[in-house]
Amino acid sequence: MLTVGSFGFILFAALLAGLWRVTPQPRRWQLMLAASLVFYLSLDWQGCLLLCLMTLLVWQAALHLRGSPRWFYVGLAGALAPLTLLRLRPAALLLGQAFSLRIWDVSVPQVLGIGYFSLQLTSYLVDVRRGKQEPESQYARLLCFASFFLSITQGPFNRYDELMPQLDAAAPQPGQWQRGAQRCFWGYFKKLAVADRAALAVNAAFADPSAYDRSQLFLCAVLYVFQLYADFSGYTDIVLGTGEMLGLPLPENFRQPFLAATIRELWHISLSRWLKDYVYIPLGGSRCSAARRDGNIIATFLVSGLWHGAGLTYLVWGFAHGALQALENHLPWRKAITRGWARLVGVAGTFTLLLATFTVFRASSLANAAAYFGGILHNGGHKAFSNYWELGLTSRQEQLLLFFGLALVIAVDLAHERGIHFRDRLAAAPRILRWAVYEGAFFLFLFMGYFLGGGGFLYAIY
Repeated sequence: MLTVGSFGFILFAALLAGLWRVTPQPRRWQLMLAASLVFYLSLDWQGCLLLCLMTLLVWQAALHLRGSPRWFYVGLAGALAPLTLLRLRPAALLLGQAFSLRIWDVSVPQVLGIGYFSLQLTSYLVDVRRGKQEPESQYARLLCFASFFLSITQGPFNRYDELMPQLDAAAPQPGQWQRGAQRCFWGYFKKLAVADRAALAVNAAFADPSAYDRSQLFLCAVLYVFQLYADFSGYTDIVLGTGEMLGLPLPENFRQPFLAATIRELWHISLSRWLKDYVYIPLGGSRCSAARRDGNIIATFLVSGLWHGAGLTYLVWGFAHGALQALENHLPWRKAITRGWARLVGVAGTFTLLLATFTVFRASSLANAAAYFGGILHNGGHKAFSNYWELGLTSRQEQLLLFFGLALVIAVDLAHERGIHFRDRLAAAPRILRWAVYEGAFFLFLFMGYFLGGGGFLYAIY
């Protein structure tokens, strides 16, 4: 399996980068299509078959759209129906159990990446309907867009009119291979040295909140927020670094979210952009009454919650973020808190809200979330930094490595916030210093990495 976190993916990406340089530019999109299908088939052949069928239906709908507007709804159903079925099945089962009804007996297989390629096909179809995008005459090119292997499992979201021209004109520049490799390395460090080690403590605490004191539960709630960020941003660094090696500048997903002073600044970029263009604005956007605007924001975030998963925890999480952003728009000091020293207050407040909402997001159920918050309020004790073995960590050294990894991630984000980019500094350094840094970073990675089967990436949306 060519999972992004595997050694096989590194070999796969390196082989693709070599073939990319010797393939004539007009043929590169075909090479990308072949690579994407090989990648997806290695992970989920049933999902790949479904993707091909969905893309075929959307392709035909876009071609016939101007002749008959009804084709838009046919294509929209083809793009969204499988994802909708996956999300509604758990809700139907819960209702059936509550009222002793057999509402849903059909088993629907999970499809890796369906949350991403469904929305990308939807954006293509909507853009064709709006006249922003001409319908693609070649099915294979639309399939290349929908199956793009650097985005299909965890994003970032791409637009057809942005990605395909890049594939047609991509021309790697000198130095991009090294810069892309450096970003990939940082992504693997965040995943293996921070996210997977933090997962040990987080999984233990959320599995049985009653067994831990409030200091341990609070620490693990903080660790989960950083685990999720290190995991998702680590994946993003790997795929964007791979894209950089190919000469493909893909959309960014983050701007130092832990330094956000408002909920609006917090959300990762490509999903927010999709939700704004294809949910929020069609609902009416902000060109309406204040009450209607607040309702549009909350509805948009509910869609985001449903996209992340079918459980009630995701809907509560989405509603909370929508309500908080709607409330934020009414605060008279919402702009002042993003400037100067007042920004520190905004950052602290936003992180506190992030901590509370993502504890619900991580919980297996609303009951599990309630038990977790109850433990923070009522479970006495202060063993967070002493009894490390209770959190699944095998030694004091492992605990210190976890905290040191977190400190490195925070330090790099702080540097980026101040406009300091280490890759630029490294490129300008003498060769002997660069290679000394490479060697030191490699040995630090080997020393700090958790290589004991931490599992896949958290944000692979089914």
